[in-house]
Amino acid sequence: MLINRRAELHRQRVVQGQHSSRGDTGFDHLPAQDEFIALQRLGEENAGPLKSESVRAVFREIFSGCRTVDHSPRVVFLGPEFTYSHLAAIEQFGQSVSLVPVGSIAAVFEEVERGQAEFGLVPVDNSTDGRVTDTLDCLAQAKVKMCAEVPLRIRHCLLGSGSRKDLRHVYSKPQALSQCRAWLGKHLPGVELYDASSTTEAAAKAIKDRSIGAIASRQAGINHSLTVLARDIQDNSDNVTRFMVIGQDIAPRSGNDKTSIVFEIDHYPGALADAMTIFKRNRLNLTWIESFPIPGCRGRYLFFVEFQGYPSELRPKRALASLAKKALRLDILGSYAQMDPIG
Repeated sequence: MLINRRAELHRQRVVQGQHSSRGDTGFDHLPAQDEFIALQRLGEENAGPLKSESVRAVFREIFSGCRTVDHSPRVVFLGPEFTYSHLAAIEQFGQSVSLVPVGSIAAVFEEVERGQAEFGLVPVDNSTDGRVTDTLDCLAQAKVKMCAEVPLRIRHCLLGSGSRKDLRHVYSKPQALSQCRAWLGKHLPGVELYDASSTTEAAAKAIKDRSIGAIASRQAGINHSLTVLARDIQDNSDNVTRFMVIGQDIAPRSGNDKTSIVFEIDHYPGALADAMTIFKRNRLNLTWIESFPIPGCRGRYLFFVEFQGYPSELRPKRALASLAKKALRLDILGSYAQMDPIG
């Protein structure tokens, strides 16, 4: 079969890579950028009758199975199952790996840091709600590397076990409720909104009571046998949550990379402006900037910066060397291929 032939070719490539200077870093279990490009092209060129997402899912699992012929890595994510974190993990790794939900973002970092999982997946920021504080806090302290980004389009659905006219209460994560507030105010005026620990917990509540609606993914609705009462109810049509894959090592250079760093600088007028000028001088495009207060140190901040480029390339190398001379602390958090939104 051609599928088995593909798997054998992948195995040969892995063996050749293990005999190269790169060695076995575990990155053969991460999808290559050409796989994402192929999946995107398959969706764009699909003429039906199968839906594009169905075609992509089939080929994604073929790619996933080929990468895990000899070993299925353990990947942890912020659970429970059928949350958007789970869906992002499936998009990134497929379902041939061992996908394991844990109870907190800190637990994801701990599992990877202790070597109990090869990779973890955590949310970093959302195009509507901004940064995820717990992730930044862990990135500032943990000894792991960011090695892939997964920008997932968030498509909220209103789910229920009855009809829309039965609804008196709507549950979801605070972020999901916030992202759908205008739609809810227009289409379900007077319905009471309640926080849930996850979109999956919200879906579980809706199973038991026809008066309860849940905001969650379509997949969560399928898993809990709920009816989709309304699709794409997010107020921002370009609602994207960016997830990061964390691991023990920096990812190999892809040729279309971004690099994340964290640094602290001394307190004097113009210190931050001087630091940021370094990126301008080296013609590095910044794609993400966050300031983060250092716990217990009033007035001191860490700065998270992401730029286009790879640390070993000339301009990033010069910029990092110059910044190191000014910084009280400078850490490279990781490098990863730049990806377009998925879904």
